[in-house]
Amino acid sequence: MSAPSPHSRLSADGPVLDGIPEHGRVPRYYAVKVELLAVIAELGEGAVLPTERELCERFDVSRATVRQAVGELVLEGKLSRRQGSGTYVAGPKLVQPLALTGSAEGPRRQGVRPGRSAITLERRPAGRALAADLRVTSDAEVFHIERVLLADEERVGLESTYLPAERFPGLLDAFDPGQPLSACLSGVAVHGAEERVETVLATPREALLIGTNPALPMLLTHRVAWGRDGTPFERVRSLYRGDRLSFLTRLGRAD
Repeated sequence: MSAPSPHSRLSADGPVLDGIPEHGRVPRYYAVKVELLAVIAELGEGAVLPTERELCERFDVSRATVRQAVGELVLEGKLSRRQGSGTYVAGPKLVQPLALTGSAEGPRRQGVRPGRSAITLERRPAGRALAADLRVTSDAEVFHIERVLLADEERVGLESTYLPAERFPGLLDAFDPGQPLSACLSGVAVHGAEERVETVLATPREALLIGTNPALPMLLTHRVAWGRDGTPFERVRSLYRGDRLSFLTRLGRAD
């Protein structure tokens, strides 16, 4: 295995120190990946990346090495591929706060226009798992609202919301897919919630709806929200593109 070039940015004060194993032998693709990060910073958002051939000549490596380095940067959201066009420097990720706010709040704070497109509006039995979260019987009916999440018309996620039909009997009549769901909930406001975050791969259907590669890591959140009386009234499953979104939470010391 060849060593990194003398111009490599694998330095102790660089951003990739944690990527260097203790034995010091850095895979060639990783050295190229680090060099590409510098190229990306110089090119700027929206710029086209040099061709594979040009990168191979520039770093004196094989196409397989370049492809692995570029592939990882695509998965991390630093580069984006456009079919028949090339590979481009991606913009910064959207930051979604983990707070008692809707999915539109994060994009809006960053000057991005949020949007939603309704996919599913149905009434169905709760089933065992959903019934346990919402504290209803398994045969109680719930509303299921599924929407694609948009940021400046770009599809970035998929959101499924479940609400007890008995508590919100007129929901589907009042529902407006372009408005926040909270506007249709008869004055019920979120007083508290429990949220869990994990990484998953999208199912084929989810990948098609979001318009992403099924192999791309996704960020999945499960939230159960309750009102002032402590009774759960909403369960939300939100799937986000891992290359376009990150989460932010603010922590403080409890006194």
